[in-house]
Amino acid sequence: MKYIFGPVPSRRLGMSLGVDIIPFKTCTLDCIYCQLGITTRKVIERENFVPQDEVLAELKQVLNQDPKRIDFITFSGSGEPTLNSQLGEMIANTKSFTDVPIAVITNGSLLYRDDVRNDLGKADLVVPSLDAMTDETLRKVNRHNECLTAKLLIDGLRDFTQEYKGKIWLEIMLVKGINDDLDELKEMAEFIRSLKLDKIHLNTVIRPPAEDFAQPITPEEMQKIASLFDNRVEIIADFDKIVKTKELESYEILETQILSLVNRRPCTLDDISTSTGLHHNEIVKHLDHLLQKGLIKQTRRDNKIYWLV
Repeated sequence: MKYIFGPVPSRRLGMSLGVDIIPFKTCTLDCIYCQLGITTRKVIERENFVPQDEVLAELKQVLNQDPKRIDFITFSGSGEPTLNSQLGEMIANTKSFTDVPIAVITNGSLLYRDDVRNDLGKADLVVPSLDAMTDETLRKVNRHNECLTAKLLIDGLRDFTQEYKGKIWLEIMLVKGINDDLDELKEMAEFIRSLKLDKIHLNTVIRPPAEDFAQPITPEEMQKIASLFDNRVEIIADFDKIVKTKELESYEILETQILSLVNRRPCTLDDISTSTGLHHNEIVKHLDHLLQKGLIKQTRRDNKIYWLV
């Protein structure tokens, strides 16, 4: 599969079937905490990046195998999905042949655009992000495209929540010493109280980030920050533990394959993807699991993360 990956276990989405419609690391932001590494193409103009008929054909093929094992079809992947100008059309066409709910995970940076909000309006669930309330913090944590501003992102999120009819789960990624200032977070919490959201997810750096200096905040700090928000808040800073019994055997086979690779020599995410044929996002889940079990470790050389036993 070129555009479809998984399903992979997600704490928030259950078993999520990923749809990747963006070239690797093409994004509007270059977040210091990104688990996929540094953005190589930072843009804000929407394009038709991939052939829609091929994406839908792959999706139908996977769904025909066992649709009951999938909780969400999730447009996410290697970059910012709202950069794809055919996103709304793809969601609508997907809904014509399946009842599986559709989610879109977005950094929220293009919500100021009417066409993006209209496209997302076709999904059942949207998971946008908000990491900063000021341009200074936005620059530090998200390293945004120069055409974007904090006000543009904030206003876009407000407009989207006023128009959208589905569910919205807002994610806030906290990085130690970067965007954990309590005064700014109080301002954020006050702003969010006015929004029509279903959930607020507080997260921190768990998986290896794009930059070494992007470090997690402590569980105690997470709890203190959570107290600033209303009762829609949840702390999502834990390993994804949802692996259904029927998935366990294939899950373990893939992890054995990854272990065999990194046992021979240190490997990057790209190395593992090339050798296994797995999507980067799927590999990250397995690496996270193996890291939690103490079976692998990471090292950084020439600004690249390598994995080894």
